[in-house]
Parts: sequence; C-alpha cells; structure tokens
Amino acid sequence: MKPTLVILAAGMASRYGSMKQVEGFGPSGETIMDYSISDAVKAGFGKIVFLIRKQFEENFRNLFASKLDGKVNYEFEFQEHDMHMDGVPVPAERTKPWGTGHAVLCSGTNVNEPFAVINADDFYGFDAFKRAADFLTTVCDEKTYAVVGYDLMKTLSEHGTVNRGLCTLNENGDLAGVVERIGIGMKDDKVIVEDGLEPKELKRTDVVSMNFWCFHPSVFAHYKKDFKSFISENLTVPKAEFLIPAVVDNFIREGGVVKVLPTTAQWFGVTYKEDAPAVKKQLDDLIAAGEYSTNLWG
Repeated sequence: MKPTLVILAAGMASRYGSMKQVEGFGPSGETIMDYSISDAVKAGFGKIVFLIRKQFEENFRNLFASKLDGKVNYEFEFQEHDMHMDGVPVPAERTKPWGTGHAVLCSGTNVNEPFAVINADDFYGFDAFKRAADFLTTVCDEKTYAVVGYDLMKTLSEHGTVNRGLCTLNENGDLAGVVERIGIGMKDDKVIVEDGLEPKELKRTDVVSMNFWCFHPSVFAHYKKDFKSFISENLTVPKAEFLIPAVVDNFIREGGVVKVLPTTAQWFGVTYKEDAPAVKKQLDDLIAAGEYSTNLWG
C-alpha cells in the first residue's frame, strides 16, 4: 500500500501577511505545494490530502484540479474551530485555529495507511520525501514513527527570527523530545534564541523538525486523546495551540520510538514577505540544475 501525504494548509499566515500557501513562486506559477506534491509522487506516495479551511475549498479545487486530475489521487479535509470538540462550545474570543495537532486530527477521516505530514509553505526537497516514503513502506508501525531532521543552519531566515522545533536525541539516535524554541536568529555570528529558555545559544549542528512527520494511522487515537486533555486545560486561553510535538512527546513517554531521518535536502520557506525573492531564486537554481522543469505539470 502506498503512503499518503497530508499537507497542512489551514494556517492564517499571520507573519507573512497573505495566503502564501497558494502564492506562485515557480516560473509557471507553481506554489511550493506543487513541488512537494511532485516530489512525493516521484518518491512513491499514492494519495494527497489537503487539510484546509472550508472557506478556501473552491480556491484549492480551482488551483489543483487541472494539475492533479489523472496524475494522483487527492482529497480535501477541513479544519474548523468546532471540530472534535465533543460538544464543548468554542469560546467567542478564540480566533486562531487550534494548531497543527488539531489539524492532523482533522485530516484523519479517510487516512487508513501510513502517512506523512508536511507544511504547505515549506520546501523540503526530493531526498526528504524519498526517505519518508521508504520509512513509511518498510518500517513504520503502531510503535514506530519518524521525523525528518534538518540542520538548523539550513532553516534560518535573513529577514527575521524564526521558531523551530529543536530535537534532542537519545543514545540510539532516536528522538527523545522536541522543544519549540521561539525567536531564533544570527547575532554576532552566533545562533541566539530570544525566548528566555536555556541554552540561549544553539549549536550550528543542532537538528530541528520542520514539521515533516511520518505516522502510522493508529496515531489518530493519540491525537484524539491528547486533544481532549488539551481542551480541558486550555479552552479559555485564546492563543493556546495544540501542536504535533506535544503528541509525539507523549507517544515517546508511553514507550513509542520516533526515528530521526536525516536528509541531504535543502529546506527553504517563506516566513516573511522578504523571503519570497530568495525562494524564487532557489527554485530557479534547482531548475537550472535539472532537478525540476520550468513547467512542473507540463
């Protein structure tokens, strides 16, 4: 059975300022998602699930139908504030989505096979998808998940600080935990974090998660259980987010194993508007190197 790719595209892109998920960065108007989908299909994924807000469905269908029809199976799932709340009313002051963990939970209606989860606005590179597909088809099971690990230095922005999931590894090289570090940037040739936590200076060789996860479908039971606990504790906290690493950490504490899949791929993304020209340049360089065509879908 071929694995599925879930693309998280329901975020509000507050720091970027617009719907960067559907902005064209490639020479023929390709979105970053187009490159992820192309790499995933080439690597052996059999289905794409777009996790979006219901209000964006028409936009996404118009954007992808002509590209993907007849090339790969794809579906739309939706993340809304009132989903998986078990009857608990959403507070009026809640304006943000519940977070990436809630998004994964919402994506699971028709996902019955091992699957990967990625962000819509991150470029991960073919090598990352190949390693994920190999893991999902040969290793992944109820007790063994994975995360694609990127070198920290390959994920920073020249235009502002970034937030990254800092990975700690155990003696076997597997994931021991992920700590969300906020406000990472270069200062005096050092990697400094401005969130008040220790260590304040990170190593250039540190490994970070860019939200490229590999799961067995049994993980949805973990998300459902943990989201229920999250709601009971954070319902009235307007900006609280239920994030993927929280579920992963609980899974590890309960005896699960999360492999760290190293990749040679170069990550890049569009956290800020000022990142857009660099993203276009990096795509142009990859096209010039023969890794992609000037018109991805021909």
